[in-house]
Amino acid sequence: MAQEPWPDTSDFVFNQTMLRIRNPKASLDFYTCVLGMTLIQQLDFPEAHFSLYFLGYVRQSDEPLPSERVARTAYAFKQKAVLELTHNHGTENETAPVYHNGNSDPRGFGHIGIAVPDVEAACRRFDALGVPFFKRPDEGRMKGLAFIADPDGYWIEILNPQSLASMV
Repeated sequence: MAQEPWPDTSDFVFNQTMLRIRNPKASLDFYTCVLGMTLIQQLDFPEAHFSLYFLGYVRQSDEPLPSERVARTAYAFKQKAVLELTHNHGTENETAPVYHNGNSDPRGFGHIGIAVPDVEAACRRFDALGVPFFKRPDEGRMKGLAFIADPDGYWIEILNPQSLASMV
């Protein structure tokens, strides 16, 4: 059974998962248009040759997204479950694969997960948008969930919390 959290960690928040990306336009289009995330903040570091893009699900009921740069950056760093995409400038020009998705040998990182109200409907939308699948909801041993690929080949699990809970 899980141990109770230490009292001095009660204000800690899991803020971000970082993925390295090859092409910011392709990745931002995917995460905003296909998955419906909001670009919360972009931070460019030209002297160090990289850019960071912080994305998350910002809804009408949430605290408004600040327009001022420092306030918006602080907002990004206090949210729960933000996706940080890191673009190392120049990788978009590489012809060979740049990053390992973690699901081929040697295995490591596995996937990120997105909860949706209806996995089948989400997958029909992904099909219509030409999103590649690693696993469809009716395939494999675990039915009712899917795995899609982002532009860099990272795996994204598409799940319905209630359906998944009833399977285990």
